[in-house]
Amino acid sequence: MKRILSIILISLIMLLGATGFAEARISSVRGYVKPSTGRYVAPYFKTSPNKTRFDNFSTKGNVNPFTGKKGYVSPFKW
Repeated sequence: MKRILSIILISLIMLLGATGFAEARISSVRGYVKPSTGRYVAPYFKTSPNKTRFDNFSTKGNVNPFTGKKGYVSPFKW
């Protein structure tokens, strides 16, 4: 019985790892001038849009790899 549970647990962990469950994709945004204010916005990186709130740079528990800032937004309050 223990062996079967161990096999199931290992299989589940491997399945979640293979699907990229918490993998954030990064996209770059080119610099632009805001039409409303005329101010220049410098180029920056952001996470690509997806259906989860847990892999964004600003979400608690995550760290922005480009700035080193810790996330501050709760993924449950949107």
